[in-house]
Amino acid sequence: MPTVDYAALDAEAVRTSIDVVSGATTADLAKPTPCRAWTLYGLLAHMATQHYGFAAASRGDSDPAVWKLRDLGDDPVKAYVASAEHVLDAFTQPGAAEREWPLPEFGPGASFPGAQAMSFHFIDYVVHSWDVAKSLGTTVTFAPETLQAAQTVAQVVPTGDIRLAPGTPFAADIPWTGDNPLDQIVAHLGRNPNWPN
Repeated sequence: MPTVDYAALDAEAVRTSIDVVSGATTADLAKPTPCRAWTLYGLLAHMATQHYGFAAASRGDSDPAVWKLRDLGDDPVKAYVASAEHVLDAFTQPGAAEREWPLPEFGPGASFPGAQAMSFHFIDYVVHSWDVAKSLGTTVTFAPETLQAAQTVAQVVPTGDIRLAPGTPFAADIPWTGDNPLDQIVAHLGRNPNWPN
């Protein structure tokens, strides 16, 4: 079985997020998103923080302070794009996929093989690109093979009571019978594909 190139898949997801975020205006930052109580600004702050956290992990940095929610300053869109470019560079450094990555958000001492950690980041940015697009009233598209890979990763995310615990990254999965792969992915990860309806 060929090895999945999660760095390339992640790069597509992150670049898609850059494209959709770049369409946001200052007035858009207070808009709601499919991410529970987050406004668009809150979502972008979370996304940027995760970029810096995963980039640090790719270098072996286990400092939990890197994961502290960031202030996006006077130009949140520019700050987001900078964070995205930072993680794109980090993931393409020699040996990143083979290295063990510390991910303190998963618990004290938690670490994962680089390729697996990249898969976590990849699925987040497929879904967060969709979140931002929904908030802005637009859409995102991904290559069919990207969505196929994302579906495989999404299916590994546990369902059941763990999704109801405080602080869980995904809400309970939503039954969905549509045939759009992106809708299937977001529904499995707790988003209503028809949001905000």
